[in-house]
Amino acid sequence: MSLPTGADFRPPWPLRSGHIQTMLSSSGIRRQLLPRRARRVQEHAQEVLVDVGRGDRLSGRFTAQRTRSESRGLAILFHGWEGSVDSTYVLQTGSRLLEDGWDVFRLNFRDHGDSHGLNEALFHSCRIDEVVAALGEIARMFPARAIGVAGFSLGGNFALRAAMLAPKLGVPIDYVLAVCPIIDPAEGLFSLESDAPWFYQAYFMQKWRRSLRLKQQAFPQQTYFELEELRQNMRDLTRSLVLRHTDFDSLEAYLDGYSVAGDRLMDLHLPATILTSRDDPVIPVTAFDQLRLPPNVELDIAMYGGHCGFIRDFSMTSFTDDYIAARFDAIVR
Repeated sequence: MSLPTGADFRPPWPLRSGHIQTMLSSSGIRRQLLPRRARRVQEHAQEVLVDVGRGDRLSGRFTAQRTRSESRGLAILFHGWEGSVDSTYVLQTGSRLLEDGWDVFRLNFRDHGDSHGLNEALFHSCRIDEVVAALGEIARMFPARAIGVAGFSLGGNFALRAAMLAPKLGVPIDYVLAVCPIIDPAEGLFSLESDAPWFYQAYFMQKWRRSLRLKQQAFPQQTYFELEELRQNMRDLTRSLVLRHTDFDSLEAYLDGYSVAGDRLMDLHLPATILTSRDDPVIPVTAFDQLRLPPNVELDIAMYGGHCGFIRDFSMTSFTDDYIAARFDAIVR
């Protein structure tokens, strides 16, 4: 049986705008219109704290499948920047995988969801070591015959980097799938500043500032930022927090620290798929066109879909649910 591809995604005309796809993907309207089955992964979910070393923990939710006598395996899902285990796209994908007989673990990155009070140090995008450690601990807690990881946006970037490191550290991952992952963070930041409509940066900045305030409230004895720094634009606030809270000596070095652009994914030896769209207004498609990839990595660029949208019709369900489920199922046939 052939697997679905990005070329199969042909939404009706009103949904062929990348901006509409992107805005609907995280909208409250979509969340209200989703069928109940898209929230099934929340039922019987077990809250889990994952030890990632040095006294730090990440939070997550584990849901065991109930449709088969034996689970197909464990699906681990990564949300995007300022998303969470309860982001709409995570719930939809997790629920779809449950239907196919996968156990599902939804992981919160540090300072995402309701986890701001778990660890004193601040989140940043180069904290890949703790995410790989979390994958190893999750695999230990929930042994499975196969483990697949799927990530969205920044979560897709984390998934790809984790897949490069995991085999060397003995972390058992069988397959990774990244939806609209950040490829070149420097180019993405420039695009948000100069090319994307203003409301995208406003949206992300509103969520980020709220997250930073929650972090400050959780640890009032710390000074994570000065109030005037919160009024800065995305580039300058990122630079301030990089210089305050990381070992990088410049914004540019930090952005390069989590880049997977050019030939960096040549070190990815696991089976992998990257799905993106040409009309993504947040992450420029040129970075994908310039990738050098090994033969085990599938690059699938759809014509439509926006940024992590791929909304099929006015039911607000996503093409990515079936796309991810089909590829996960294929690894255990």
